[in-house]
Amino acid sequence: MNDAGTGAALAARVPGRRVYTGASMPGIGLGTFGSDRYSAAEIAEAVRVAVAVGYRHIDCAAVYGNERAVGAAIHDAIAAGVPRESLWITSKLWNDMHAEADVIPAFERSLSDLGLDYLDLYLIHWPFPNFHAPGVDVHSRDPHAKPYIHENFMKTWRQLEKLVAQGRIRHIGTSNMTLPKLKLLLRDAGVRPAANEMELHPHFQQPELFRFVQEQGIVPIGFSPLGSPSRPERDRTADDTVDVEDPVIVRIAERLGVHPAAVCLKWAAQRGQVPIPFAVKPHQIVANLRAVADDPLTDEEMAAVAGIDRNCRLIKGQVFLWKEDQSWEDLWDLDGEIAQ
Repeated sequence: MNDAGTGAALAARVPGRRVYTGASMPGIGLGTFGSDRYSAAEIAEAVRVAVAVGYRHIDCAAVYGNERAVGAAIHDAIAAGVPRESLWITSKLWNDMHAEADVIPAFERSLSDLGLDYLDLYLIHWPFPNFHAPGVDVHSRDPHAKPYIHENFMKTWRQLEKLVAQGRIRHIGTSNMTLPKLKLLLRDAGVRPAANEMELHPHFQQPELFRFVQEQGIVPIGFSPLGSPSRPERDRTADDTVDVEDPVIVRIAERLGVHPAAVCLKWAAQRGQVPIPFAVKPHQIVANLRAVADDPLTDEEMAAVAGIDRNCRLIKGQVFLWKEDQSWEDLWDLDGEIAQ
């Protein structure tokens, strides 16, 4: 498992996604959000295993609270012979660091914690500065929360553009964006977003937003690609569905002799998105990687999975609301207008 040559061979079979700069983003990444269930040391060990077996894309964030440990694992991989230039390392600006004076120091902290000279991708984690303390429940609210204000978002974005100009970030992008917000950004950005990270899985396919980002040359990165079975309790509701129990997914998994999770990842990769599953068990880490490297789904199976979209958003974001009487749906501009 620690043989760099074996890992490189499997990495070479993973499809890449071309970004507008011409760079190739590895077509599957390891997520490092451990919720409240996994320690930084456990996440770091998962990163070590993942890079050893062939992952070349690690998805990080300051708010996950483990970038220093993850950085040590990345350093170990590079020291073991994995070239830095073969890795794609992403981090994200947390919501309480949107002020112009805070953006670059927040980036520098992540870069230092990760022990790197540059990042391949830096995302604005959420499009507004509302945040919450670790471990809060679904009823928690930031008393200073605000709706999306495009002028303020662009001030944050301009700081990321400075970092691109300095060569300290290769690409910048968005996360948890909506279609109307993204259209405004594309209108005003000096440096275009290279990627949009968004919830994507068979029961939540976001077809309109997905098509838009692809048409704009933006790579869709999909979090919760397995339906997020280990998401925090605050993100669970009675109406949530379970992708890996869907009869269509199960039937395809039985044909292939794999876990239903592998079907979700195969569908994601073949659709054109970059899934970032989270796993800490070595056999799951390997199985997820092989899912996108081997045994593609048939056209008929791809069509069958496309037909099971239930519009079931799992990560609803209630803790980021700015009014007491709001629904979580106000975060997502479902009527095509930016909620105020």
